[in-house]
Amino acid sequence: MTFLARLVLLISLLALRISPSQLATICASQKFKNNKLYANCTDLPTLNSYLHWTYNASNSSLTVAFVAGPSKSGGWIAWAINPFGTKMRNTQALVAHTVDDGTPSVKTYVIFPHFGMVPGKFSFDIWDISAEFSDGTLKIFATVKLPEKMETVHQLWQVGPGINKTTGFPLKHDFLPANLASQGPLSLVATGTTNTRGNV
Repeated sequence: MTFLARLVLLISLLALRISPSQLATICASQKFKNNKLYANCTDLPTLNSYLHWTYNASNSSLTVAFVAGPSKSGGWIAWAINPFGTKMRNTQALVAHTVDDGTPSVKTYVIFPHFGMVPGKFSFDIWDISAEFSDGTLKIFATVKLPEKMETVHQLWQVGPGINKTTGFPLKHDFLPANLASQGPLSLVATGTTNTRGNV
């Protein structure tokens, strides 16, 4: 048997041992210190980012865990939604970073055209906000209240290099194709997603 034939056979055998779902989802293996449960998870298409979520239709709440690594050490990550449309205006973001002692911090920001992310309160209810940091990766946790009977919400995610210590504003992120493409619809009634549990 030629080398090429052996290589093709080996690849075929490996493919038989790995299911499509294992190939498709990194998020299924991710662990959380707070032991939270989520009904769904998805590997987001850009910036090595992941979203775990549960939608509760009875009270129109969305519980999420967003996972990503900052673009630089000491940088920030952000997950945002706009329940009122797909424009950047009035998009509301959770931004996490580590403070000087390595403790993770997460705050709410509102995105305005020409001004970027500005610290501010959300125009809808949000609770159970927290963050974790380990091995260079940040995780944001929160529950948000959405309009009733919503089936899809527009989400955005981003990573950046750091926080301006004077203003508290996130420093500008890169404008590479991956950064510009980091948005899209999140189907709240999606099926066939991966069940996940965070473990210590």
